[in-house]
Amino acid sequence: MSLYTISLATAFIGTTIAAIWDLKTTEVPDQIPYAMIGIALLLFGYQSFIDWSYKPILNSLIVGISFLAFGALMYYLGQWGGADAFLLAAVGFLLPTGNIQTLFPFPLTFLFNLFFIGAGYMMLYAIIFSFLNKNIFIQFKKDLKASSRLMFFGSIGLFAFFFLINYYVGKIFFYSTNSYLLLINSLLPLVLSVTLFLIWKFAKVVEDHGFKKKIPVSKLKVGDMLLKEKKLIGITESQLRKIKKSGVRHVWIKEGVRFVPAFVLALLFTVIFGDAILLLFKFI
Repeated sequence: MSLYTISLATAFIGTTIAAIWDLKTTEVPDQIPYAMIGIALLLFGYQSFIDWSYKPILNSLIVGISFLAFGALMYYLGQWGGADAFLLAAVGFLLPTGNIQTLFPFPLTFLFNLFFIGAGYMMLYAIIFSFLNKNIFIQFKKDLKASSRLMFFGSIGLFAFFFLINYYVGKIFFYSTNSYLLLINSLLPLVLSVTLFLIWKFAKVVEDHGFKKKIPVSKLKVGDMLLKEKKLIGITESQLRKIKKSGVRHVWIKEGVRFVPAFVLALLFTVIFGDAILLLFKFI
Protein backbone atom coordinates (compact mmCIF):
# COMPACT_ATOMS: atom_id res chain seq x y z
CA MET A 1 0.00 0.00 0.00
CA SER A 2 1.45 3.36 -1.05
CA LEU A 3 2.09 6.31 1.25
CA TYR A 4 -0.49 8.37 -0.68
CA THR A 5 -3.18 5.70 -0.22
CA ILE A 6 -2.56 5.49 3.54
CA SER A 7 -2.55 9.30 3.86
CA LEU A 8 -5.74 9.64 1.81
CA ALA A 9 -7.50 6.91 3.80
CA THR A 10 -6.45 8.58 7.06
CA ALA A 11 -7.75 11.94 5.82
CA PHE A 12 -11.10 10.40 4.82
CA ILE A 13 -11.52 8.46 8.06
CA GLY A 14 -10.46 11.39 10.24
CA THR A 15 -12.69 13.97 8.56
CA THR A 16 -15.64 11.56 8.44
CA ILE A 17 -15.41 10.83 12.19
CA ALA A 18 -15.09 14.57 12.86
CA ALA A 19 -18.11 15.29 10.62
CA ILE A 20 -20.31 12.74 12.45
CA TRP A 21 -19.20 14.18 15.79
CA ASP A 22 -19.90 17.72 14.57
CA LEU A 23 -23.40 16.86 13.35
CA LYS A 24 -24.27 15.07 16.61
CA THR A 25 -22.74 17.40 19.19
CA THR A 26 -21.58 20.59 17.32
CA GLU A 27 -18.16 19.92 18.86
CA VAL A 28 -15.13 18.11 17.41
CA PRO A 29 -12.67 16.64 19.93
CA ASP A 30 -9.16 18.06 19.53
CA GLN A 31 -7.82 14.51 19.57
CA ILE A 32 -9.11 13.84 16.03
CA PRO A 33 -7.07 16.45 14.11
CA TYR A 34 -4.12 15.93 16.50
CA ALA A 35 -4.15 12.19 15.73
CA MET A 36 -4.33 12.92 11.98
CA ILE A 37 -1.36 15.29 12.21
CA GLY A 38 0.59 12.80 14.32
CA ILE A 39 0.00 10.01 11.78
CA ALA A 40 1.05 12.35 8.93
CA LEU A 41 4.33 13.25 10.65
CA LEU A 42 5.06 9.58 11.36
CA LEU A 43 4.33 8.56 7.76
CA PHE A 44 6.35 11.29 6.09
CA GLY A 45 9.09 11.09 8.69
CA TYR A 46 9.43 7.38 7.92
CA GLN A 47 9.37 8.10 4.17
CA SER A 48 12.13 10.68 4.56
CA PHE A 49 14.20 8.13 6.51
CA ILE A 50 13.68 5.41 3.88
CA ASP A 51 14.42 7.76 0.95
CA TRP A 52 17.22 9.45 2.90
CA SER A 53 15.67 12.76 1.81
CA TYR A 54 14.19 15.66 3.76
CA LYS A 55 11.62 16.44 1.02
CA PRO A 56 8.68 14.21 2.13
CA ILE A 57 8.59 15.54 5.71
CA LEU A 58 9.41 19.08 4.59
CA ASN A 59 6.53 19.13 2.08
CA SER A 60 4.16 17.85 4.75
CA LEU A 61 5.31 20.53 7.21
CA ILE A 62 5.12 23.37 4.68
CA VAL A 63 1.59 22.56 3.49
CA GLY A 64 0.30 21.66 6.97
CA ILE A 65 1.65 24.80 8.64
CA SER A 66 0.43 26.97 5.72
CA PHE A 67 -3.06 25.50 6.06
CA LEU A 68 -2.93 25.98 9.82
CA ALA A 69 -2.04 29.67 9.33
CA PHE A 70 -4.90 30.11 6.86
CA GLY A 71 -7.31 28.31 9.17
CA ALA A 72 -6.18 30.49 12.09
CA LEU A 73 -6.85 33.59 9.99
CA MET A 74 -10.36 32.37 9.22
CA TYR A 75 -10.85 31.62 12.92
CA TYR A 76 -9.76 35.09 14.06
CA LEU A 77 -11.98 36.66 11.40
CA GLY A 78 -14.88 34.79 13.00
CA GLN A 79 -15.63 32.70 9.89
CA TRP A 80 -14.47 29.29 11.11
CA GLY A 81 -14.35 27.40 14.36
CA GLY A 82 -11.12 26.09 15.86
CA ALA A 83 -11.94 22.54 14.76
CA ASP A 84 -12.25 23.67 11.13
CA ALA A 85 -8.80 25.29 11.27
CA PHE A 86 -7.11 22.22 12.77
CA LEU A 87 -8.87 19.83 10.38
CA LEU A 88 -7.70 21.89 7.40
CA ALA A 89 -4.15 21.72 8.79
CA ALA A 90 -4.48 17.96 9.32
CA VAL A 91 -5.49 17.44 5.68
CA GLY A 92 -2.54 19.60 4.63
CA PHE A 93 -0.10 17.53 6.69
CA LEU A 94 -1.55 14.29 5.30
CA LEU A 95 -1.89 15.31 1.64
CA PRO A 96 0.88 17.72 0.63
CA THR A 97 0.77 16.11 -2.85
CA GLY A 98 -1.75 14.06 -4.83
CA ASN A 99 -1.88 11.33 -7.44
CA ILE A 100 -4.43 13.06 -9.66
CA GLN A 101 -3.93 15.64 -12.42
CA THR A 102 -5.13 19.06 -11.33
CA LEU A 103 -4.74 22.60 -12.62
CA PHE A 104 -3.26 23.75 -9.32
CA PRO A 105 -1.15 21.75 -6.84
CA PHE A 106 -3.33 19.22 -4.98
CA PRO A 107 -3.51 21.15 -1.66
CA LEU A 108 -4.62 24.37 -3.41
CA THR A 109 -7.15 22.46 -5.49
CA PHE A 110 -8.60 20.96 -2.31
CA LEU A 111 -8.73 24.41 -0.68
CA PHE A 112 -10.52 25.99 -3.67
CA ASN A 113 -12.92 23.04 -3.83
CA LEU A 114 -13.60 23.37 -0.11
CA PHE A 115 -14.92 26.88 -0.66
CA PHE A 116 -16.98 25.93 -3.73
CA ILE A 117 -18.42 22.77 -2.19
CA GLY A 118 -18.69 24.51 1.19
CA ALA A 119 -20.86 27.29 -0.29
CA GLY A 120 -23.28 24.76 -1.78
CA TYR A 121 -23.28 22.70 1.41
CA MET A 122 -24.01 25.76 3.56
CA MET A 123 -26.93 26.72 1.34
CA LEU A 124 -28.35 23.19 1.48
CA TYR A 125 -27.84 23.11 5.27
CA ALA A 126 -29.70 26.42 5.62
CA ILE A 127 -32.62 25.14 3.51
CA ILE A 128 -32.94 21.90 5.50
CA PHE A 129 -32.61 23.87 8.74
CA SER A 130 -35.40 26.15 7.55
CA PHE A 131 -37.75 23.23 6.87
CA LEU A 132 -37.23 22.18 10.48
CA ASN A 133 -37.94 25.72 11.64
CA LYS A 134 -41.04 27.00 9.83
CA ASN A 135 -40.71 30.43 11.42
CA ILE A 136 -37.79 31.13 9.05
CA PHE A 137 -39.97 30.84 5.93
CA ILE A 138 -42.61 33.04 7.56
CA GLN A 139 -39.99 35.70 8.30
CA PHE A 140 -38.50 35.33 4.80
CA LYS A 141 -41.95 35.92 3.28
CA LYS A 142 -42.42 39.01 5.48
CA ASP A 143 -39.01 40.37 4.47
CA LEU A 144 -39.77 39.87 0.77
CA LYS A 145 -43.14 41.59 1.15
CA ALA A 146 -41.50 44.51 2.97
CA SER A 147 -38.88 44.93 0.24
CA SER A 148 -41.15 44.11 -2.75
CA ARG A 149 -41.31 47.73 -3.92
CA LEU A 150 -37.53 48.07 -3.70
CA MET A 151 -37.10 44.82 -5.66
CA PHE A 152 -39.60 45.91 -8.34
CA PHE A 153 -38.09 49.33 -9.03
CA GLY A 154 -34.57 48.02 -8.51
CA SER A 155 -35.17 45.31 -11.12
CA ILE A 156 -36.43 47.89 -13.61
CA GLY A 157 -33.38 50.05 -12.96
CA LEU A 158 -30.99 47.11 -13.29
CA PHE A 159 -32.65 45.95 -16.52
CA ALA A 160 -32.32 49.44 -18.02
CA PHE A 161 -28.68 49.57 -16.91
CA PHE A 162 -27.85 46.16 -18.41
CA PHE A 163 -29.73 47.02 -21.61
CA LEU A 164 -27.83 50.29 -22.09
CA ILE A 165 -24.49 48.59 -21.32
CA ASN A 166 -25.19 45.84 -23.87
CA TYR A 167 -26.30 48.38 -26.47
CA TYR A 168 -23.24 50.55 -25.88
CA VAL A 169 -20.82 47.57 -26.02
CA GLY A 170 -22.53 46.32 -29.18
CA LYS A 171 -22.07 49.69 -30.86
CA ILE A 172 -18.44 50.14 -29.75
CA PHE A 173 -17.26 46.63 -30.70
CA PHE A 174 -19.58 46.26 -33.72
CA TYR A 175 -21.52 43.40 -32.19
CA SER A 176 -25.10 42.80 -33.22
CA THR A 177 -27.61 45.17 -31.60
CA ASN A 178 -30.50 42.87 -32.47
CA SER A 179 -33.40 43.57 -30.08
CA TYR A 180 -33.83 39.90 -29.17
CA LEU A 181 -30.14 39.51 -28.25
CA LEU A 182 -30.19 42.75 -26.29
CA LEU A 183 -33.22 41.52 -24.37
CA ILE A 184 -31.68 38.13 -23.57
CA ASN A 185 -28.28 39.61 -22.64
CA SER A 186 -30.01 42.07 -20.31
CA LEU A 187 -32.38 39.58 -18.69
CA LEU A 188 -29.71 36.99 -17.82
CA PRO A 189 -27.60 39.29 -15.57
CA LEU A 190 -30.85 40.65 -14.10
CA VAL A 191 -32.04 37.16 -13.16
CA LEU A 192 -28.61 36.39 -11.69
CA SER A 193 -28.62 39.64 -9.67
CA VAL A 194 -32.14 39.01 -8.31
CA THR A 195 -31.23 35.40 -7.46
CA LEU A 196 -28.13 36.49 -5.55
CA PHE A 197 -30.20 39.11 -3.71
CA LEU A 198 -32.79 36.47 -2.71
CA ILE A 199 -30.05 34.08 -1.54
CA TRP A 200 -28.53 36.87 0.55
CA LYS A 201 -31.95 37.74 1.99
CA PHE A 202 -32.65 34.11 2.83
CA ALA A 203 -29.23 33.62 4.46
CA LYS A 204 -29.78 36.79 6.53
CA VAL A 205 -33.17 35.55 7.76
CA VAL A 206 -31.69 32.16 8.69
CA GLU A 207 -28.91 33.90 10.61
CA ASP A 208 -31.19 36.37 12.41
CA HIS A 209 -34.16 34.12 13.16
CA GLY A 210 -32.69 30.62 13.16
CA PHE A 211 -29.13 30.74 14.39
CA LYS A 212 -29.71 33.28 17.18
CA LYS A 213 -31.60 32.16 20.27
CA LYS A 214 -32.41 33.59 23.68
CA ILE A 215 -32.26 30.82 26.27
CA PRO A 216 -32.40 30.61 30.09
CA VAL A 217 -29.00 30.37 31.73
CA SER A 218 -30.17 27.08 33.24
CA LYS A 219 -30.18 25.57 29.73
CA LEU A 220 -26.77 26.97 28.80
CA LYS A 221 -24.13 24.27 28.43
CA VAL A 222 -20.43 23.93 27.71
CA GLY A 223 -19.75 24.40 24.01
CA ASP A 224 -22.60 26.87 23.38
CA MET A 225 -21.48 30.02 21.57
CA LEU A 226 -22.47 33.35 23.06
CA LEU A 227 -23.81 35.87 20.55
CA LYS A 228 -21.46 38.59 21.79
CA GLU A 229 -18.43 36.35 21.15
CA LYS A 230 -16.95 37.26 17.76
CA LYS A 231 -15.00 34.02 17.34
CA LEU A 232 -16.73 30.69 16.71
CA ILE A 233 -15.74 29.18 20.04
CA GLY A 234 -17.91 27.57 22.68
CA ILE A 235 -17.89 28.57 26.32
CA THR A 236 -15.77 26.59 28.75
CA GLU A 237 -16.73 25.04 32.09
CA SER A 238 -15.22 27.95 34.03
CA GLN A 239 -17.06 30.53 31.87
CA LEU A 240 -20.33 28.67 32.40
CA ARG A 241 -19.89 28.74 36.19
CA LYS A 242 -19.09 32.46 36.06
CA ILE A 243 -22.22 33.23 34.00
CA LYS A 244 -24.44 31.24 36.39
CA LYS A 245 -22.98 33.06 39.39
CA SER A 246 -23.47 36.48 37.74
CA GLY A 247 -27.23 36.42 38.29
CA VAL A 248 -28.06 36.80 34.60
CA ARG A 249 -31.27 34.95 33.77
CA HIS A 250 -31.13 34.77 29.98
CA VAL A 251 -28.37 34.88 27.36
CA TRP A 252 -28.28 35.05 23.59
CA ILE A 253 -26.46 32.23 21.87
CA LYS A 254 -25.69 31.62 18.21
CA GLU A 255 -25.58 28.46 16.25
CA GLY A 256 -23.94 28.05 12.89
CA VAL A 257 -23.64 25.74 9.95
CA ARG A 258 -21.91 22.56 11.05
CA PHE A 259 -19.22 22.94 8.43
CA VAL A 260 -17.01 19.89 9.03
CA PRO A 261 -19.00 17.60 6.64
CA ALA A 262 -17.93 19.98 3.84
CA PHE A 263 -14.35 18.75 4.34
CA VAL A 264 -15.40 15.18 3.53
CA LEU A 265 -17.43 16.30 0.50
CA ALA A 266 -14.59 18.51 -0.80
CA LEU A 267 -12.06 15.70 -0.37
CA LEU A 268 -14.32 13.26 -2.24
CA PHE A 269 -14.95 15.79 -5.00
CA THR A 270 -11.23 16.55 -5.40
CA VAL A 271 -10.27 12.89 -5.67
CA ILE A 272 -13.09 12.04 -8.11
CA PHE A 273 -13.42 15.18 -10.25
CA GLY A 274 -10.29 17.27 -9.62
CA ASP A 275 -10.74 21.03 -10.03
CA ALA A 276 -14.19 22.47 -9.39
CA ILE A 277 -13.18 25.59 -11.36
CA LEU A 278 -12.39 23.58 -14.52
CA LEU A 279 -15.60 21.58 -14.15
CA LEU A 280 -17.57 24.83 -13.85
CA PHE A 281 -15.99 26.23 -17.03
CA LYS A 282 -16.83 23.03 -18.93
CA PHE A 283 -20.51 23.44 -18.09
CA ILE A 284 -20.42 27.15 -18.97
